[in-house]
Amino acid sequence: MSTRIKLGRYGLALTCCAAFVALYVWYTSPNEVPPSYLGTAADPSTFFKPDRLRDSTVLNALRNGIFMLSWPWQWAIYLFLLTSGWARAWRERLEGSALPRLFRMPVYVLLVYAVSALLYFPLKLASYLVSRSYGISTQTAAGWLEDRGLDFVIGYATMLLVFAVARWIMARGGRWWLKLWLLSIPFTLFMMYVQPVVIDPLYNRFEELSDPALEGAILELAARADIPADRVYEVRMAGKTNAINAYVSGIGSSLRIVLWDTALSRLERPEIMQIMAHEMGHYVKHHLEWSALGAIGSSLVLLWLGGGIYKIVVRSKGRDWGIGHMSDISALPLILLLLSVLNFASLPVSNAVSRHAEAAADRYALDLLGTADGAVSMHQKLAVAALSDVNPPLLVKWLRSTHPSDMERIVQAERYARAHGERTP
Repeated sequence: MSTRIKLGRYGLALTCCAAFVALYVWYTSPNEVPPSYLGTAADPSTFFKPDRLRDSTVLNALRNGIFMLSWPWQWAIYLFLLTSGWARAWRERLEGSALPRLFRMPVYVLLVYAVSALLYFPLKLASYLVSRSYGISTQTAAGWLEDRGLDFVIGYATMLLVFAVARWIMARGGRWWLKLWLLSIPFTLFMMYVQPVVIDPLYNRFEELSDPALEGAILELAARADIPADRVYEVRMAGKTNAINAYVSGIGSSLRIVLWDTALSRLERPEIMQIMAHEMGHYVKHHLEWSALGAIGSSLVLLWLGGGIYKIVVRSKGRDWGIGHMSDISALPLILLLLSVLNFASLPVSNAVSRHAEAAADRYALDLLGTADGAVSMHQKLAVAALSDVNPPLLVKWLRSTHPSDMERIVQAERYARAHGERTP
C-alpha cells in the first residue's frame, strides 16, 4: 500500500474522530448549571461578565475538542511511522551508513522524536492560538516557541536516556519489565526532586516573595501547620498567562511552595491565605509522597501490562514493521504508541485520585484557617481568570479534571461558612 493511501486512511480516521469530538462538545455545552444552583455563588452567571461567560463556553468547547483529538492524533503518528516503513527505512539507512555504531541510536531517536514533534505541532499551535485569542495566554509567539524548543531538548534527552537503558535491559531477556521498573524507582524520585530546582527555573523566574508582610503571614500559617518552611517563592508568570495559580512541588529538601505573581496582583489577602493553606494541606497530608508512590505503582502496572502487549505485537507484526527483536531500535514508535494508549486508559483513575487529594487539601485549608473568608471569591476569581468550565461534563471530568470543579469547590466553601455561621458573597 502506498504512503499516500495510508496517509489518506489516517486522515479519514482522524476526521471521524474529530466529528465525534465535535458532536460530543456540542451536546455537552460547558458551564451548564443544575437547577438547584441557579442564582447562587456557584452559578457562573453571578460572577462572570456576560461576554466572558460566552467566551468561556466557546473556549472550553475548543479546549475539550483539541484535548480529545490529541490522543488519536498521537496514535496516528506512531502508527504511520510503523506502517509506512519510515521507521524501518531509517534504521536500515543508519546501519548501512558510515556513522559509528555508537551514534546510530541517538540519531534514530532524534529522527523519531523530531518527526513526531513536527507532526504533532499543529495541535500545540492551535492550543496556543486559541488561548492567546481569548486572553488567557499573554506569551509572545517568540517566547512560546522558545519554551517549545526547551521542551524538545529536555524531551529528547530524557527519551534517549530511557530508551538506551530499556534496550540494554531488554537485550538481556528475562523479566526485563521488572528490571526496568526497579530502575524506574530511583529515576522517578530523582526527577521529582530536581523538577522544582533544576527544570522549572529553566522556564520561569523564581524569586523571594515581593511582599515581606504577606510572606511573614504565610510563614506564620506554615508554623501553625508544623511545616518547617523558611520562604515562599514567587514566580513571574504575568508575561505568559492571565491565569492564577499556586502549587507545591518537589520532595525532601527540594520542596517548594510557589505563588504566581498573577495571584499577588489579583487576589485579596484572605484569598491568598486560602490558596496558600490549600498548598500546605498537600504537604501536611503527604500528597507529594503519595504521588511518588502512585507513580511508582502505576509504572509497575504499565510496564507489566505494556510489556505483555509489546511482546505479542512484536511477534505478530514485527516482520511487517521491520522489528526484528524486542530491543530493535525500530520498535521505538511502537513503544511510544503503547505508552500513549496506556496513559490515556489510566486517566480516569489518576484524575480521580488527584481530585480526591485536591478536595482534601481544600478541606484542610478551611480547617487550618478556621474560616471560609475568601474561599468562595478565590475560586470565582480563578475560574474567571482562566475562563474555566465551572461544571464540566462527565467525560471531560474523567479525562481532563485533576481538580474538583469550581462549582463543587464553591459549594464546599459555602457549606463550611454556613456551618460556622459566616456570611458568603
